[in-house]
Amino acid sequence: MSARQIILFFAGFSGGAVVAAGVYAFITVLGLIPRLAARTRTASQVKRYENWIVLGSLFGNLVNLFGLSLRWGGWPLMLLWGLCSGIFVGSLVMSLAETLDTIPTISRRIRLAVGIQYVIAGIGLGKTVGALVYFFYNIAA
Repeated sequence: MSARQIILFFAGFSGGAVVAAGVYAFITVLGLIPRLAARTRTASQVKRYENWIVLGSLFGNLVNLFGLSLRWGGWPLMLLWGLCSGIFVGSLVMSLAETLDTIPTISRRIRLAVGIQYVIAGIGLGKTVGALVYFFYNIAA
């Protein structure tokens, strides 16, 4: 291994560690895990949730870093992966929105007395349809 490769390795590793620490700090500040545990009445499982989030991110990073393909699961595994990712991102977004009190602020500004659940469901449905169009029509390429 040359000196240049060693320097690149440490620079990449350090950058990744900083980004990961920032994401976990963000999740911690939002209180995502305790909030989910409180909503699901499983507060005794908080450590297990934290461990699974860390293990899932490590696995995802390894898959991304080494370009692994998960051929052994096919489309059912892809659906499960997408469902779990969507639940995580949705929980993170809703936790952020709740922390910043954006939902009550928006509902007061547009004078929405009832039906906030439909607004939230509409936002989620719109995001889902947008993501499906993005991937099925290969807009990313």
